[in-house]
Amino acid sequence: MTQGEPPSPSPRSRPTMREVAALAGVAIKTVSRVVNEVPTVDPAIAARVRDAADKLGYRPNLTASSLRRGDGRTATIGMLVEDAANPFSAALSRTVENVARARGVLVLVGSLDEDPARERELARALIDRRVDGLVIVPAGRDHSYLISEQRSGTCVVFVDREPSLLDADTVVSDNRQGAVTAVNHLLKSGHRRIAYLGDRATISTAAQRFDGYRHALEVGHIEYDDEIVRHTGASEESAIAATRRLLALPNPPTALFTSQNFVTIGAVRALRALGLQDTVAHVGFDDFPLADILSPGISVIAQDVEQLGRTAAEMLFRRLDGDRSPTRAVTIPTRLIERGSGEITARA
Repeated sequence: MTQGEPPSPSPRSRPTMREVAALAGVAIKTVSRVVNEVPTVDPAIAARVRDAADKLGYRPNLTASSLRRGDGRTATIGMLVEDAANPFSAALSRTVENVARARGVLVLVGSLDEDPARERELARALIDRRVDGLVIVPAGRDHSYLISEQRSGTCVVFVDREPSLLDADTVVSDNRQGAVTAVNHLLKSGHRRIAYLGDRATISTAAQRFDGYRHALEVGHIEYDDEIVRHTGASEESAIAATRRLLALPNPPTALFTSQNFVTIGAVRALRALGLQDTVAHVGFDDFPLADILSPGISVIAQDVEQLGRTAAEMLFRRLDGDRSPTRAVTIPTRLIERGSGEITARA
């Protein structure tokens, strides 16, 4: 501290329930009953306690309150997603938050970045903070580390991807059928050379969409060609580079099926940079912001993200309310949204 500089204020401890009781002129037990919204407290006394709490800036310790209640509940749940910055993850988290908020429950969200070690680390960190339950978009392929937590009473629901080595409630989109629908749509427009660009094949949703792609080609009597398949990973930059390489082939594809939203955005950028957005047909899996105002608009297989999130949250809260029925696996249908890019016909 330099000469003449005023001293920094010392940190003040948070106001306590005892201080509220003293200011309100009541017993600590009365303050506790008001904080916990016990309805039998005299309204005039309750108002006096709340006024004292406001004047002091008192906030109740919710963790301590949960311990005193005896049920161990903290009115918090954890949610682990692929990437909170991804529009799909953001929409999913918001839907779960809306359901939780209606029940007075706080949602703590973490991003996994497709890292199984980070999944375990964050799941255990949330459990250590005594969240009442978890909603997980898994990155790993072994979830047996949660078995002991389940036995201890932590409720877990998986969404978007199925768990492995763990029996738990699950909500997923119909990824395979969505991919079949996308490829069939391109086949109907006369395309016979349809490229696939997707996330890493080790990711279950990517594998299911790739399987749907191959199945649609097989049913359509189109020979599979590994030359026009790229498992790029979920980044715009890699998708841009992969799209450029595909379109520079001696026999380039006339249509693209991109099976992840960031991959779709990268492909759109590459097509527009090459001036081929009106020539090469394109259907993406997952909708994304501004897809409808581009020219042409981007045709997509849209997931019902709101239904995914709401179903997962409701499943979790049913378990927290005492439901002990066998675990369920729910599949939510996808739908094709035609906007122009997927309707470009193949040239002779």
